[in-house]
Amino acid sequence: MRSSKKVVHLTSVHHPYDPRIYHKECLSLHEAGYDVTLIAQEAPEGQKETPIKHIPINSYSSKLKRMIQGSWEVYRIAKKEKADVYHFHDPELMMIAWLLKNKRNTVVYDIHEDFVTSLIKKDYLKKSIKRLIKISFRTIEGFFTKNFKKVLAEKYYSEIYPEGHWVLNYPTVNEQFLQHDRSNQPIEKKLLYTGNVDVQRGAHIHPEIPNIHQEVEVHFIGKCPSRYANEMKEIAGDHQDRIHITGIDRFVEKEDIEQAYLSRNWLAGIALFPPTEHYLKKELTKFFEYMNAGLPIICSNFDRWKEFIDQYQCGIAVDPYDETAIHDAIEYLIQNPNEARQMGLNGKKAVQEQLNWQTQANRLIELYDEWTT
Repeated sequence: MRSSKKVVHLTSVHHPYDPRIYHKECLSLHEAGYDVTLIAQEAPEGQKETPIKHIPINSYSSKLKRMIQGSWEVYRIAKKEKADVYHFHDPELMMIAWLLKNKRNTVVYDIHEDFVTSLIKKDYLKKSIKRLIKISFRTIEGFFTKNFKKVLAEKYYSEIYPEGHWVLNYPTVNEQFLQHDRSNQPIEKKLLYTGNVDVQRGAHIHPEIPNIHQEVEVHFIGKCPSRYANEMKEIAGDHQDRIHITGIDRFVEKEDIEQAYLSRNWLAGIALFPPTEHYLKKELTKFFEYMNAGLPIICSNFDRWKEFIDQYQCGIAVDPYDETAIHDAIEYLIQNPNEARQMGLNGKKAVQEQLNWQTQANRLIELYDEWTT
């Protein structure tokens, strides 16, 4: 029986209430009848009542200590659980996951990002060093994960892991969003960015917007290191009063981000990222979240992104370094509120009918049922 199967999710890096790990995968498996435990760091804001058993581990200020001591702590706790399935989310845990693997259990490697591309994107690394890092990591990864099942958060990861199974990071359809009617209130001249803030995610581009368009504000809701917050204010210069950041040096929970979507009648969700190997290929999770909330999107015009925006008619794609194009996209939405609302409705419809987590939850549960039979 499925209900007797014990599943343990492992992470030493992610927040215990991470949207993919906790809100999507753990809760979906729990609702399907699996006995689910999560081993993760303790939430800085404290534990909350949940249907998922959470075993907290220590937090480490040093990345090296986390990788060594934290991984060993995860292993000691996980081994005692004697799970039918161990599902881990961080490459640094692959060695302890290998130690947990035996003939009677299943180990699942959940690949959230193209880790190698992320690792070698530092400009200061020489090409020869980047090549060595890539070859070394792939060799180590191939050895330790050979007998693991793999689930992939992005379609293009199949190029790297052809044996992997897609469980895409689509959003959970939000009932409040379904009931939220943007048509009966004026659209505000406010742009929204949600999620983690860093340079690869536009931290040096988005704060230029108040300089580019004199009427709009830009609101950031998500974890933002203080050094980036300071840099963003500097970039905005005399217009920094139109930059608003919620989440400086702290995790912002999914529920708080969802409430932010409902708090105003936003003009658009933004994702003006610089071109990097990872994002040029990726279907951005942020797109699905903006679409879920009924917001049009203003994003970089990477081929894959523009193709997505055109397919669903849900926004405007522009050159992230073309100030005139950015200004004109913002101005178009301001001057054409009906078209802006229609873009939002098109995106919401696509999420409700196709691009939603329930389709992926069904895939995950089918995989688990197959792997634990």
